[in-house]
Amino acid sequence: MPVTKIDQIETMILDLPTIRGHVLSMATMRSQAAVLVRIKFSDGSEGIGEGTTIGGLSYGPESPESIQSAIDTYITPALLGLSGNNVNGALQLMDRLVRGNRIAKTAVEIALWDGLGKRLGVPVSQLFGGAVTDKMPVAWTLASGNSQTDIAEAHEMIESKRHNIFKLKIGKRSVREDIAHVARIKDALGDAASIRVDVNTAWSLQEARWGLKGLQEAGCELIEQPVSARDLDAMAELTSAFEIAVMADESLNGPEDALAVASKRAADVYAVKIAQSGGLKRASEVIATAQAAGLGLYAGTMLETGLSTAAALQLFSTVETLHWGTELFGPLLLTDDILTEPLTYRDFCVEVPKGNGIGVALDPDKVAYYRRDTRA
Repeated sequence: MPVTKIDQIETMILDLPTIRGHVLSMATMRSQAAVLVRIKFSDGSEGIGEGTTIGGLSYGPESPESIQSAIDTYITPALLGLSGNNVNGALQLMDRLVRGNRIAKTAVEIALWDGLGKRLGVPVSQLFGGAVTDKMPVAWTLASGNSQTDIAEAHEMIESKRHNIFKLKIGKRSVREDIAHVARIKDALGDAASIRVDVNTAWSLQEARWGLKGLQEAGCELIEQPVSARDLDAMAELTSAFEIAVMADESLNGPEDALAVASKRAADVYAVKIAQSGGLKRASEVIATAQAAGLGLYAGTMLETGLSTAAALQLFSTVETLHWGTELFGPLLLTDDILTEPLTYRDFCVEVPKGNGIGVALDPDKVAYYRRDTRA
């Protein structure tokens, strides 16, 4: 394969409205900001990537602005002129020169894999050993905070065969109120749906003890990150004390964290997010750690557009068993789609896009319309 060098790396921030308020324990999202990356290579080929976080800086240490700045100021100068085919070499260089900033690295890495896949004429899944499935179950998050609104929304999703797995965002109200909210929704939906919850680290250990007990009795199947991401002892206690599955999310920032959580048995399930892991390669290492430890797997989201969602689908299509499915619904939460051909959601699943690279292309008109630097 001829030497193909990285000629140019371009970044932009898109601001996309959401279809409704998305209520988290730490913020209510009414729009999503996505950092897009376009890499141009010396042979004329291109690759596209995306870095997206949740709720500005309320969720984690990176913001859309910091992601763009890290790429433009530190990553781009280091990568220009290097081989575009040596993705591992680029990852190692980024890790040496830039501490943290996993989402920024993810955006660049996706674009590198996309470009390599296109040049080789294969999907990115082939670069990770090959896909073993072409579709995956996909959950939907009920996050209005109102029980009746959530019940109506869930019924609509079930009837249209779009989703029958629902995750409820809780943690802003008292534990008692949250349990009652979840119980009302589970009672209304019965066996037609799987109900899970995400606390986004909002509870103390004492609150979590009561919370897990009540949620388990209400018929909830899984609880995501009930306590602080750093309190692995508390996560381990909750994991061993209750039958309801405990899932780690914010506790997982790359393979080192994955090993620490596994060592303490501080979760039953890993919510693996490509952005939070530091890219597709690092996410694959988180997945391998969970598999080696006998833990369940779930494909998580940072509410990305279809671009990064497609990249995640390429990776997760290579995983033999996703015990808890996926929540790769990010594009559906946005009022508009920035892809020329949106991802397909039907029969309670999301389909892996076909085509080389990550399998999708950007709609230039949509990108131009939502670009932050060109809007008044």
